[in-house]
Amino acid sequence: MDKQKQLEVEAATFRRLLAHLDAHREVQNIDLMNLASFCRNCLSKWYRAEAKEKGISIDYDAAREIVYGMPYAEWKAKYQQEASPEQLDQFKQQNPQ
Repeated sequence: MDKQKQLEVEAATFRRLLAHLDAHREVQNIDLMNLASFCRNCLSKWYRAEAKEKGISIDYDAAREIVYGMPYAEWKAKYQQEASPEQLDQFKQQNPQ
């Protein structure tokens, strides 16, 4: 596979991941963190970091809007649930500070 085709496949894969996350809004970020050690916010930070590597300036809120498909505050109000004590305990065990 040439570099351009690889780039196209990787971009399509990323778009498919975002669509999958969008279709499963019931999956909370804490669930993703506990199961896979990353969440939608991580994707937003990675997106911003990669843009910066390419000389493109994008703020965190704009990156979040790309990942969440809407402003983060709107997504949070519509879909984010309070983390359970069990979810928080699991997160703390996996991420001791």
